[in-house]
Amino acid sequence: MAGLLFLGSLMPNTASDLAQRLGRQAEAVCRHYLSAGRREGRYWLVGDARNATGRSMFVRLQGSESGKGAAGKWTDAATGEHGDLLDVIRESCGLHGFKDVADEARRFLSLPHPEPTPCKRSSHQAAAPTGSPEAARRLIAMSQPITGTIAETYLRKRGITALHASGSLRFHPRCYYRPDQHSPTQTWPAMIAVVTDLNGRITGAHRTYLAPPGMDSTTDGKAPIETPRRAMGELLGHAVRFGVAHEVMAAGEGIETMLSLRQALPAMPAAAALSAAHLAAILFPDTLRRLYIARDDDPAGDRAMATLIDRADAAGIEAIVLSPSLEDFNEDLRILGQNRLRAALRAQIAPHDVARFMELAA
Repeated sequence: MAGLLFLGSLMPNTASDLAQRLGRQAEAVCRHYLSAGRREGRYWLVGDARNATGRSMFVRLQGSESGKGAAGKWTDAATGEHGDLLDVIRESCGLHGFKDVADEARRFLSLPHPEPTPCKRSSHQAAAPTGSPEAARRLIAMSQPITGTIAETYLRKRGITALHASGSLRFHPRCYYRPDQHSPTQTWPAMIAVVTDLNGRITGAHRTYLAPPGMDSTTDGKAPIETPRRAMGELLGHAVRFGVAHEVMAAGEGIETMLSLRQALPAMPAAAALSAAHLAAILFPDTLRRLYIARDDDPAGDRAMATLIDRADAAGIEAIVLSPSLEDFNEDLRILGQNRLRAALRAQIAPHDVARFMELAA
């Protein structure tokens, strides 16, 4: 985060004006962009400008409009870094060019946008290509653990409470969403799922946009938008992983599907490929000897299952299909309950895997 307070040197009048306006609402800015922190006296305490938990960074909530003691000025005691609220917006939102930071500040302040002007970027400020693995990694770095967030609430509403080994799930309070190239950018809370290859390298990210607290939702907690699920990065062959697979694992399409399966099989490593096409192409660990395929009850799911069985057979891997009673395993969990889901799966998995993978659910 070297080079903080760079904004004023680029466009001093605009940056200074925006910083002062933000300083007049310093506590509101902190509550919005540094939600992991809290107020103590005249300061807002948080882990860092990226909204990490902790207490090493303190933001002045009261003070003059400019100068060293101005409201909105902050210092990170752990690193010695310091800056103003424009830097907070830049770091917490993962922005790079001044135009993007200023646009976000104006959006927060409800100010009109100026006429477009050319915006030069230095090489070290280059934005990652939209949808690239690097953009996915930056999004993941800006997110936080799901514990205590509305992402955890969203999963619990779907009957998913066994969240052990779920470090691949994170939360971003204000994730960008653009309906199409002609529409303005929106922000929504989102559950972020980390997509990795077999070596654990991050290759992509999946976003489930969620309805903010207090907003009515008719989609089980998802945001009321046209495409509340979106993926980015390199997905083919990779997956969102829960637990480390060795000789046995389960694979399926959806995140909620695989988490529902783990309610009954909590010790079984699982992978969510995110779509039927990607499930058919998922890569196998070299150590894999038995693959459980969590089937979705639809034509695309059947095609993916058939392809995956053929690939597993060719690799000398035993493939066993797990079929839901309803449309998918999350419906089974929510409507039929965990006990019936567990009983149905017990009858489908290999006998010697019952004690091994169901023990924690007993």
